Amino acid sequence: QVQLVESGGGLAQAGGSLRLSCAASGRTFSRYDMGYLRQAPGKEREFVAGMNWSGDSPYYGDSVKGRFTISRGYAKNTIYLEMNSLKAEDTAIYYCAAALGRRVGVRDNDYWGQGTQVTVSS
Repeated sequence: QVQLVESGGGLAQAGGSLRLSCAASGRTFSRYDMGYLRQAPGKEREFVAGMNWSGDSPYYGDSVKGRFTISRGYAKNTIYLEMNSLKAEDTAIYYCAAALGRRVGVRDNDYWGQGTQVTVSS
């Protein structure tokens, strides 16, 4: 059974930092891009960050560039999202996703995690 399990969400103050992790299991993810999407109440789902399968080419949504950093573990089945300079508007449920042979997108991904809540207080 394929699973993507997020961890590391929680509460932070504006200007602070949080680190999310996503561990994939149940199959080999070495050819999958992996990344994060987020959705705030009453808003559309938004792409946050993604990493290619080899772990050397990250890509980011405009709203997080320069503040968030995505990385991929050596075994290629775990990704990390370092979130710095957090803002109240970063508050959302963050979902991990994986896509075979293409970039992680807002909708068309092969696998999804359950999501983890990130709340930033101003």
